[in-house]
Amino acid sequence: MSNNTYTADNIQALEGMEHVRLRPSMYIGDVGVRGLHHLVYEVVDNSIDEALAGYCDTIKVTILEDNSIRVEDNGRGIPVDLHKKEGKSALEVVMTKIGAGGKFDKDTYKVSGGLHGVGVSCVNALSEHLTAEVFKNGKKYIQEYSKGKPLYDVKEVGLAEHNGTTVTFTPDTTIFQEVNTYNYQTLANRLRELSFLNKGINITLTDLRQKDEEGNSVTEVFHSEEGLKEFVAFIDSSRESIMDRIIFMEGERDNIPVEVAMRYNTSYTENVHSYVNNINTHEGGTHLTGFRRALTRTLKKYAEENFNLAKEKVEIVGDDFREGLTAVISVKVMEPQFEGQTKTKLGNSEVSPAVDKIVAEMLTNFLEENPGEAKLIVDKVILAAKARQAAKKAREMVQRKNPMGGSGLPGKLADCSSRNPEESELFLVEGDSAGGTAKQGRDRHFQAILPLRGKILNVEKAMAHKVLDNEEIKNIYTALGVTIGTEEDSKALNISKLRYHKVVIMTDADVDGSHISTLILTFFFRYMKELIEQGHIYIATPPLYLIKKGAKSEYAWDEKDRERITKEFSIDGKGVAIQRYKGLGEMNAEQLWDTTLNPGYRTLRQITIDNAAEADRVFSMLMGDDVPPRREFIEQNAHYAKIDI
Repeated sequence: MSNNTYTADNIQALEGMEHVRLRPSMYIGDVGVRGLHHLVYEVVDNSIDEALAGYCDTIKVTILEDNSIRVEDNGRGIPVDLHKKEGKSALEVVMTKIGAGGKFDKDTYKVSGGLHGVGVSCVNALSEHLTAEVFKNGKKYIQEYSKGKPLYDVKEVGLAEHNGTTVTFTPDTTIFQEVNTYNYQTLANRLRELSFLNKGINITLTDLRQKDEEGNSVTEVFHSEEGLKEFVAFIDSSRESIMDRIIFMEGERDNIPVEVAMRYNTSYTENVHSYVNNINTHEGGTHLTGFRRALTRTLKKYAEENFNLAKEKVEIVGDDFREGLTAVISVKVMEPQFEGQTKTKLGNSEVSPAVDKIVAEMLTNFLEENPGEAKLIVDKVILAAKARQAAKKAREMVQRKNPMGGSGLPGKLADCSSRNPEESELFLVEGDSAGGTAKQGRDRHFQAILPLRGKILNVEKAMAHKVLDNEEIKNIYTALGVTIGTEEDSKALNISKLRYHKVVIMTDADVDGSHISTLILTFFFRYMKELIEQGHIYIATPPLYLIKKGAKSEYAWDEKDRERITKEFSIDGKGVAIQRYKGLGEMNAEQLWDTTLNPGYRTLRQITIDNAAEADRVFSMLMGDDVPPRREFIEQNAHYAKIDI
């Protein structure tokens, strides 16, 4: 029987640190891969803030053998003197109070990467153990914590020859239960990005868990002298540029420092990455609006004044100026206002005119001073306009209802009976054979199957109208129920009528299957990125082996599984039958349901974008025309590869 009394005793008043531990996802997004790595970024952000204020130029991040993290900087060192209001050391206040820190004092930090008020105290709350060491005024101070609580008062433990702060922490595995191992490459990508966004800083990443061929710990140093110019060159490294020079614009309006670097290439996609106080604003915002407005207005005016557009018989619109453009926009805002909890869209209205004025003025000067490169840009724009007109016709074909088909859904689609997108799943299956098995094995209520014939078009190397004219891609658009194009933006994606909230790529577990998965992922990244960002795209993981002995049978998803199960069935391996699945078509409907379709047993890998700029670079490298960078990437990552012999 429930207790109906409701008194003051029923009200829980959690202290800040306790609330972080109870609801960690409110503070760091999740307790998976992203949240685990976010802990490192929070500590590094403090050091970057010192660098932005002009007091730090060296940051060292080390992954220790036990998967702990150490972050060192040569800044001023966190204050250790008595905090009058709290009655304890300022270091302890910063480490144990949510919302404490110098970044809220405009005299201490003009701008700050974050401003969300959780910072290092949040890291402390979610750490099994954390040690803060401060080197300040010739002395060394230390304090240790367990799950956010200090183990002793701040104490002086010796002399110091430099100023700075060192934070060493071990993530709490009771919080990060499923994923608690740091990925070197994920950290390297973010630290490289920070080095481009904050030129002149030396950022070192060392992994004591890994050794190189000479027996030394794996180490990389990230340093950029030219900042965003080098960033654009890095992102664009596997694309063919139409101009050697990178256009760089820098200025300050209304106390808002603005930096923009841009260059055009021969690709057909827009690759613009925007940042506010080092935060990647995936959804853009007022700074991106200001940039696009200035770019369109300035280039259009220059083209109309210097070229005979009437002769080309084409009308140029905003989209045309962005095709084949790679750009990075970085602004520093004293009090940024972000829309939504994820801080991915800037809302400050004053930023748009500031970016607009700086870009318009400096781009006008560049075009007038460099007529040769200006002509290359305008020629590219005219080509884009002609391609857009062709794409419009193709798009109309994609979205035109089929009078014979009623709903206009693809004939190959085996739809589910549910009309609730939240529970519905669409499996994009490689080939008609596997598609037929999947149709038999699925749960018809909520699982739909769309077989794809062969390898879909590589969209990285195709013009938009060719992409939209491709039969398999048209089927994907139609099956999903998404549309493209508005009056303002011909490439805008409308997913308001998305028919499935899980879109699962299901291919064979071999090299061809991996290639098809990559082709489909490239399409989603370039043309339906919102579906990835909103967590709708998954990859199925069918087993590689079926292992049998007598009446016993078990599936194995990799070589380790196979070895373990084989030994469990027979120590010497005798009498064990191992069936290697070369393709999904080799499974019967029941096996496919048991291993890959059944929500109670299957493993789906959700596709996420941790670092948009790095994802952009990797897709263009793997799927583009430039061979040397791809060969180098394969050589560096060969030990991760699955090879079929």
